[in-house]
Amino acid sequence: MNQIIQAGEIGDVIHVQTEENVDYHHMATAFVRGKFASLERDGSSFLMAKCCHDLDLISWFKTGVKPVRVSSFGRLSQFREDRAPEGAGTRCVADCPIEERCPYSAKTLYVDRGLWPVYVWPGYLDGVRLSDEEKLASLAGDNRFGRCVWRCDNDIVDHQVVQFEFEDGSTAAHSLVGATSKACRTVHITGTKGEICGELEEGAFVVRHPDPWREDRVYAERKVEIEVSGEMHGGGDHRLVEDFLRVVRGDPDAGYSTSLAHSIVGHVAGFRADLSMAAGRTIEIDWDCILV
Repeated sequence: MNQIIQAGEIGDVIHVQTEENVDYHHMATAFVRGKFASLERDGSSFLMAKCCHDLDLISWFKTGVKPVRVSSFGRLSQFREDRAPEGAGTRCVADCPIEERCPYSAKTLYVDRGLWPVYVWPGYLDGVRLSDEEKLASLAGDNRFGRCVWRCDNDIVDHQVVQFEFEDGSTAAHSLVGATSKACRTVHITGTKGEICGELEEGAFVVRHPDPWREDRVYAERKVEIEVSGEMHGGGDHRLVEDFLRVVRGDPDAGYSTSLAHSIVGHVAGFRADLSMAAGRTIEIDWDCILV
């Protein structure tokens, strides 16, 4: 996508729209009862724990142009005690009569689906390999991962929207939504000569250009297939390491990854977005005070 943007194929980028949908089991296990559920205790907001990569990508797509204003809105709406279903207990495998039919069941997610080693933070239970019976006993006890998702101590938002204005007048918006049925990242980039849209998990995206001379439609479209692996980040984990090795070896064709400067811009924008959400107002970004 970035190669097409930098080649000028869709003209000047005037708007970037991205969205991250965090599926129900990831939301429950990591951001409600898990390792990123509390800003004060765990050290990160929902936006920065889950979407710093998305913000870095927006910065990369707008290379050379910085965001100057940001506004953000969000709140904790779903995973609160007043939203608990009738009859819900306090711990899934200890006192909950609706556990078997609950999509957030700790037994189903951690034990039956095998997500224990993914989401149980190292240091809890000393990293000891446990049997299923030992896991269930732990979830029934004082293990924080066995709590009802509506009766936890989580305080981060479960949905948030961020809006940016750039120094060239262009805009971007990023949405973060928790507890969706499907996990996916989507992007829609609009330029003065065309647009790009796609979904990370599809392994392809489309490029469209206005074409009023076509009889069947008003735009021309081509599909771009990309080789991505089956792992969660579309091959990005492996390619990041590969690119790093090529750079340090002096390969002149390396450099596909975003630079640290792009990540600084994306991260600063994200931190300002969280300030905006907390303050309830638009935040100006003074880049003269920030080294990039």
